[in-house]
Amino acid sequence: MSLKEQFKFKDRLLKGIHTEGQFKISVVKTTEVIQTAKINHNLSLLNTVLLGRTLTASMLLASELKGEERIRLRLEGSGPVGMLVGEANRAGEIRGYSQNPHVELDYSRPDVTIGDGLGLGLLTVSKILYNEAEPRTSTIELAKGDVIADMAHYMVQSEQVLSAFLLDVALDSAGNVKQAGGLLIQRMPGAEESTMEKLQKTVSELPLISEMFEDGKYIDDVMELAAAPFKIKELDRQPVHFFCRCSPKRFKNALSMLSYDDLKEMEGESQEIVCHYCNRKLTIPKDEVHSIIESAKAKLN
Repeated sequence: MSLKEQFKFKDRLLKGIHTEGQFKISVVKTTEVIQTAKINHNLSLLNTVLLGRTLTASMLLASELKGEERIRLRLEGSGPVGMLVGEANRAGEIRGYSQNPHVELDYSRPDVTIGDGLGLGLLTVSKILYNEAEPRTSTIELAKGDVIADMAHYMVQSEQVLSAFLLDVALDSAGNVKQAGGLLIQRMPGAEESTMEKLQKTVSELPLISEMFEDGKYIDDVMELAAAPFKIKELDRQPVHFFCRCSPKRFKNALSMLSYDDLKEMEGESQEIVCHYCNRKLTIPKDEVHSIIESAKAKLN
């Protein structure tokens, strides 16, 4: 693929609204985002798919926010994956991690499903909004543990919005991300129920999003197919990427929040800190650790 084509088909979010105000629709391509997460965290096939769906879902929900307001999804279950966390903001920055990034399921068992990775558990959705001291948080039980059914269940139970949710991560024979993306359609207040029923039927009959991308279709094509026969007005389009705002300064600030007694035990040694979200590692030199310890000591006086 040429550089021009790569730019044309890069990861982006597209937002639209029905011209008569019956529903909103968002489509996102997250292929590069998920591949970056896979590489950063050295994800197993199972985790690549489950975390990929989680990251894609977080971006779709964040598309309804403003500026740098954020959505955080936390799926915690009894299965071997343990916990998944995905976070995205309206600016298109996506990040996340798996508690147990290397685990796999025993696919030789005839009854195994991808939902067994998370198993029974809870989905917590947190919205970090402007001018609100505390996040708005909703928690529900996992429906199937496959993220797709869990997010659809959340939209009905917590948001109480009739919607259609698609999440898709396809891998190639080497385990790399072939295509990834998602779709969210939400009913607007006062919309006719028959409109959503028609849309849900249309969406259920669509090919997989990864297949549409693989066939050369892009987010505009997916939106048009999903919304047919209704007309859509484009509201916004923007790039999305795996991005974490961790920095040496933030790492040092985190270290300085420890108690003086804890810091004293680090005297004379450099410290390696790892960001959960992006797996970035940073070493804080001995002299800087000493400076942080001295600052903590001064606060005791």
